[in-house]
Amino acid sequence: MNTQTYSAGEAATEISTVAVVGLGYIGLPTAAILAGKGLKVVGVDVNPSTVEAVNEGRVPFVEPDLAVHVAGAVSQGFLQAQDEMPEADAYIVAVPTPFQEDKTADLIYVEQAARNIAARIRPGNLVILESTSPPGTTRRMADVILELRPDLAADANGGKEAVLFAHCPERVLPGRIMIELVTNDRIIGGLTPEAASTAAGLYSTFCQGSIHLTDAATAEMAKLVENAYRDVNIAFANELSVISDNLGIDVWNLIELANHHPRVNILQPGPGVGGHCIAVDPWFIVSADPENSRLIRTAREVNDAKPGHVVAEVKSAVDGIDAPVIATLGLAFKANIDDTRESPAVEIVRRLAVENPDARIVVGRSFLGTTLPDELSPLPNVETMVIDDAVATADAVVLLVDHDSFREIRPEQLAGKAVIDTRGFWRATA
Repeated sequence: MNTQTYSAGEAATEISTVAVVGLGYIGLPTAAILAGKGLKVVGVDVNPSTVEAVNEGRVPFVEPDLAVHVAGAVSQGFLQAQDEMPEADAYIVAVPTPFQEDKTADLIYVEQAARNIAARIRPGNLVILESTSPPGTTRRMADVILELRPDLAADANGGKEAVLFAHCPERVLPGRIMIELVTNDRIIGGLTPEAASTAAGLYSTFCQGSIHLTDAATAEMAKLVENAYRDVNIAFANELSVISDNLGIDVWNLIELANHHPRVNILQPGPGVGGHCIAVDPWFIVSADPENSRLIRTAREVNDAKPGHVVAEVKSAVDGIDAPVIATLGLAFKANIDDTRESPAVEIVRRLAVENPDARIVVGRSFLGTTLPDELSPLPNVETMVIDDAVATADAVVLLVDHDSFREIRPEQLAGKAVIDTRGFWRATA
């Protein structure tokens, strides 16, 4: 199937009820957006607290504008949540796809969603996989459903499957999800052209960007390629920062100067790469073709190694101090959100605590509140503290995330302390 651009009205859709499976950072916003357009949406999630929160019009995580959309949709009766799969005209699967220890995709949640859908699905229904996945996952999801429901398989329907299957990867930035769900272009890949066109009809109810139709495997690969491209470019900046440290060069000044070239645009380095996209998706390409993905693999290894470099910097800065107090600022994987999935900041704090048991690690609160992620909560030498107190008590201050709230820290608060600034945040005050 060659890539096409969908035009509204190409495929009439009679979809009026949608089940969104997985009410996380993508599923819940998608459910709220669809419900806001007057569709009857049932969100399905295995977490009772998530189901309860949504039914009360609340959101279980921080995302600008999402709470307003959820509260409005629930109050108008267009959105509800439950833990059992309903009957629906369309199913959107937005469950996690983590990687396993060998860096291959763990599709257990996709397969479980498929099994649950199989028990409720009817001829003519549409099933969309939104979860970021290796090429072939949409076909695998379809096979799970059709194996359980042979009455819907091609053999029982004159050579044509009675259910439509498509892949539509999300392409949004945390902190801007409610904007970018609407304004960004969408890529939709179907196992058949009819599936792609029908899915496009559903997304056209809210998507203002262009909708590009292709086959499912190409759509799956497109999302991975977008994030692998970004990962490779970030790896270049992170590798430059390590080289610059060894050569006594200010990497921020170096990049600023190099970027004056009209065809150079080097990104900014950081403590690593996190989130459920850039830190994960490139491994799906590597696992799909290990022999020919050497650059992508190397970029992942460079970025995965950066937290270790930061830990070594911090340990060197407090060397010789008995029972040092280390203030770490930020745990999210990017600025101004509360999402800590695959966050290098969390890994740095964990390693500092484990490798320095006599040290006291205080995490300056921002979006974190008083709750530590599961990776950190069992560690006896890690605690949270308000930002000013964390800085005041510290022998070393480690900036890991460039939250806006940290800009209120004054130069005099850092005086006499070792400062490890992984974001170039305080260069003007250094």
